[in-house]
Amino acid sequence: MKKHLVIAPHPDDETLGCGGIMLRARAAGEPVYWMIVTGISEAAGFSADRVAKREREISAVAEAYGVAETIRIDLPPSTLDHVPLGDIIGAMAKAVSRIQPTDIYLPYRSDAHSDHGVVFDAGSAVSKWFRYGSIMRVYSYETQSETDFDIAPDSPGFRPNVFVDISAQLEEKIRIAHLFEGEFAEHPFPRSERAMRALATLRGTASGFDAAEAFMLLRERMAS
Repeated sequence: MKKHLVIAPHPDDETLGCGGIMLRARAAGEPVYWMIVTGISEAAGFSADRVAKREREISAVAEAYGVAETIRIDLPPSTLDHVPLGDIIGAMAKAVSRIQPTDIYLPYRSDAHSDHGVVFDAGSAVSKWFRYGSIMRVYSYETQSETDFDIAPDSPGFRPNVFVDISAQLEEKIRIAHLFEGEFAEHPFPRSERAMRALATLRGTASGFDAAEAFMLLRERMAS
């Protein structure tokens, strides 16, 4: 049976990039683990009300997806490029060793947010088959407002080669996205309901579905 580990730099990245996959896994009875690398706190300058609200949002989203476990690393957001990479890898490695996932989902390496690149690098380090033998597939997902703002001239761009039908999951994915009240706004804001529908339609058009999520398959091992 598949065991999915979705690694999100910030809460809401998992929904934008993998919400449909997470709902499909729930329906199939496959466990989903949600790893959140950063977290807000009063020590980092956030108000007590904002911190409490974020905790309620995370709890509600975890319940909506029926996740088997929410793993919190709780590093300050927008600072990961100043944290020793080995520390992030170490925290991830403990969880991967314990959970033994078959499928790992990472943010795109060239996303505009520096936290995403760091999480990709750390996630790549804990995806080595000879250290973590349970892992069969590693994917990169796209995050609206980050992946589509990759403007580095030497970047290859997000080039998906796996498309997953989320026609039956799109409405629930959008409903869950709205649980993050402070992260979504009206069109033409990049994280809007209209933008989510548009991207799902675009990816569906590329793959023959009404709506789809797109991924870059980075590695796959096929057992004999």
